[in-house]
Amino acid sequence: MISFDTENPFWPRIIYIISLVIVGAVAFLILGPRPANSEGSIDVSSLPKINAILNVFTTILLMCGYYFIRKKNQVIHKRFMLSAFGTSSTFLVCYIIYHWFKSGPKLYIGEWTTFYSFILISHIVLAAMITPLALFTLYHGWNNSLQRHRKIARFTLPTWLYVSMTGIIIYGMLYL
Repeated sequence: MISFDTENPFWPRIIYIISLVIVGAVAFLILGPRPANSEGSIDVSSLPKINAILNVFTTILLMCGYYFIRKKNQVIHKRFMLSAFGTSSTFLVCYIIYHWFKSGPKLYIGEWTTFYSFILISHIVLAAMITPLALFTLYHGWNNSLQRHRKIARFTLPTWLYVSMTGIIIYGMLYL
């Protein structure tokens, strides 16, 4: 269970609500019906490439943030991690826009179906988990609850890196 702040439960509750709304919205956009005439009403064909680029930046920013915290430079670490949060948030907005105007996911037609399926399923499961993990890690870091921040960051960082890197792999397998 993610560390819940019993002294001030307002923000942890907000984090849970935001996380559920995001996961529900993404699931609906991929699996749910579209309004009539929404598909193709704007050209979103460049968004998968933009999302892959955002995942590359997120991966680099996360690794730089980790490097600087290992060097005990909290100020630079914080800048890199907030930047990674920004690129991930931008990714989420682009992803939602793409799936609103393009119905359903793109199907994989390559020869590595088992590998692709494993990567995709693990990516989806961990992507759903990364929203609350990242928000709680950010929350504890922002509030200088460094012991809690470190404890959750040990799970958040590798999960976030995996989601970012597998996003790049999935893009490559679908579009290159």
